[in-house]
Amino acid sequence: MPDMTSLFAFAAIALGMVLTPGPNMVYLISRSICQGRTAGLISLGGVALGFIFYMLCAAFGITALLLAVPFAYDAVRIAGSLYLLWLAWQAIRPGGRSAFQVKDLPEDSPRKLFLMGFLTNLLNPKIAVMYLSLLPQFIDPASSSVLGQAVIFGTVQIVISLIVNALIVVSAASIALLLARRPTVALVQRWLMGTVLAGLAVRMATEVRR
Repeated sequence: MPDMTSLFAFAAIALGMVLTPGPNMVYLISRSICQGRTAGLISLGGVALGFIFYMLCAAFGITALLLAVPFAYDAVRIAGSLYLLWLAWQAIRPGGRSAFQVKDLPEDSPRKLFLMGFLTNLLNPKIAVMYLSLLPQFIDPASSSVLGQAVIFGTVQIVISLIVNALIVVSAASIALLLARRPTVALVQRWLMGTVLAGLAVRMATEVRR
């Protein structure tokens, strides 16, 4: 069992990271507003599964493969970039709909919502890098099981992420009616969303592996 000082320090870092805008936050906000908070929470379930996947990979040392083998890391990075670009195109394409226009967007099934949330998180190599570079700084091999410590720290990160993102989902859904009544605002947000997604895609694609 890690000491409380390390747990609190790790929790503070995890909180700071989840509050930093990224693909997960962008997707959850857009999905919550265009289909409601229930859809956002289902999507959040998929995001949570992505965190669990990476946590277990880091705990068992599988994540190291992504950093040891350039092709594996680059494959995930490029796939994530293409996925974000696809989302950006859906937002700004001619005849497309704003991600914030709830009534005008076709509703996705719970299964698809969950899967898209999972893929949004899974196709972000930064998550793998985070677990590989952050966890070792808090793990003490001499105190207890390394695997057990990794799981505990990973669980703390997941719980914090779920709480913060759930609050974001609920808040995002509450402004859906306001946006629906203001077409001009919805149009601006549509282009803003596409620009942000495209920017994240370019940043991810051009990022140099550390």
